[in-house]
Amino acid sequence: MTGTATVVGAGIGGLAIAIGLRRAGWSVTVLERRTELERYGAAFGIHPTAQSALDRLGVGDALREHAVPYRDAHIRTPDGTSIARLPLERIERKAGRPELLISRPYLLDALLAGLDAFGDVPIKLGERVTDVDALAAGQDLVIGADGIRSAVRTARFGDRSGPREVGTVAWIGIADIESPVHGETWGSGRFFGLTPVEPGRTNWYATAPEATTADDLRGLFAGWHDPIPRILAATDPATWIRYEMRHLHPALPSFVSTAPVAPVALVGDAAHAMTPNLGQGACTAILDADALTRALTAAPRGREGVAGALRAYDRERRRSAQRTAFASRTLHRFMSTERTRLRDAAVRLLPG
Repeated sequence: MTGTATVVGAGIGGLAIAIGLRRAGWSVTVLERRTELERYGAAFGIHPTAQSALDRLGVGDALREHAVPYRDAHIRTPDGTSIARLPLERIERKAGRPELLISRPYLLDALLAGLDAFGDVPIKLGERVTDVDALAAGQDLVIGADGIRSAVRTARFGDRSGPREVGTVAWIGIADIESPVHGETWGSGRFFGLTPVEPGRTNWYATAPEATTADDLRGLFAGWHDPIPRILAATDPATWIRYEMRHLHPALPSFVSTAPVAPVALVGDAAHAMTPNLGQGACTAILDADALTRALTAAPRGREGVAGALRAYDRERRRSAQRTAFASRTLHRFMSTERTRLRDAAVRLLPG
């Protein structure tokens, strides 16, 4: 079917669903509460399943133009000893293509270019949504892609599910040097990650609850293996991003509301915000957009068609996305434990 939709939120999930619906013939408007799009330079891991979804949206080639393959990464102890390999080889062998890494600005640009190609999808910045029912007047669907603090989610599902801190401070940055090693280093109560992002640059992330300044962070990782201290020394602290890790809790009973006044679907962090430990936040948002597009495209016209498509989307995505979110939160606890001897022994038993 085709219809009219308003997408609230111009992040990865919001732009992806806007492209999908416009390709399917829908009339789409995107609203974003910020006055400019978030372009900070964190790297996203894009699993082969999400790459296939982006291919269906017509932006796969633009993704691959700026992405780098992720093929060799290890879990290490602070002295540099490798205790396991990340399963990147198995992922590539099974899917026939590698995991890819891309910086947020490049992925955002690829999605914006895919949307701009239609020439008739307005992105209205500085638009704060306060009344979902009023917004939906004359629309067939409202899509909440407005992040962990989703106004659309709160308006339709209440505030029982909301952002919950996990007690960990995270830092991210990009260094203008190329790391010789990639993966994660797990210490006692903190960890450090290194991934490629583009030639000559390295994406890094760290958690250290006791660090409040750049000097604190550098001091806490000063004795860790090379190149971690060099990476931190080579990155301008003014470009670092520090944030409290949060996830959406408790899990929502549904990602959709089929109320006749204003049918609503949630995608991305609005539906299932998770800790970043599995690196699946962008992927799940893209998969949400792909599944919702397919469900709506296959549905018959009319209100019942929209309602049926939303129920099909919820069946396909909710349990899968919530399992991923739970697994990521569980991995966070495992990585952050201070019982490192037991943890590292368990990691050594993982298949290579």
